[in-house]
Amino acid sequence: MLTIDSLTKRHGSRTVLSDVTFQAHPGRVTGFLGPNGAGKSSTLRVLLGLDRPTLGTALVNGQPYRNLRDPLRTVGSMLDGSGAHPSRSARNHLAWVARSNGIPKTRVNAALEQVGLGSAARTRVGKFSLGMGQRLGLAAALLGEPSALVLDEPVNGLDPEGIRWIRGLLRGHADAGGTVLLSSHLMSEVAEIADDLVVIAGGRIVKTGTVAEVTRGYATLEDAFFGLTGDAAGQPQ
Repeated sequence: MLTIDSLTKRHGSRTVLSDVTFQAHPGRVTGFLGPNGAGKSSTLRVLLGLDRPTLGTALVNGQPYRNLRDPLRTVGSMLDGSGAHPSRSARNHLAWVARSNGIPKTRVNAALEQVGLGSAARTRVGKFSLGMGQRLGLAAALLGEPSALVLDEPVNGLDPEGIRWIRGLLRGHADAGGTVLLSSHLMSEVAEIADDLVVIAGGRIVKTGTVAEVTRGYATLEDAFFGLTGDAAGQPQ
């Protein structure tokens, strides 16, 4: 369970998040939607212990991320691509990540195979395409076989086959009882996979609910998105 409760984040006099509250539940894919600058990445950074909240809490299974022992065994995440040094091979990058969290070395090759990078294990990351870099980031997220996945724009750079693959991967993770929090600006992809939606604009939550609840009264998810976020995009100040 991922729980965001009354989360507020300020940078000086600027408020980037204001009283943000929602949950992502086991067994479900939660789509986190909002315009650019709405506060999606800021929320995820607090959840993953990269920033501290001004007020409120962001918890993973009832604990702050910083308090988790071997956190990659509990929550796997991907923000801003793979995060790997371009001179390292894919295998060496994952081996380093595994050692940092006490994950068996055997998981490195397994994770590379899982994301379709088995044949590129010895290739330097600097030679990867954008899509391959995304797959490596996913391999790092899956390395510890975590119960929760937190992913920011995971389909960027993937071809149609890759998009279909990740759709199945995330659906399978949720169907096996895992928690998936998926941040994206691609309405069609979120509509295909999400069970629940959280819509944020201007640092505030404007709607939560199942896909049916959020889109009620609108022809499509895209129509609902623009209808819900249009007036709120400039808030808060």
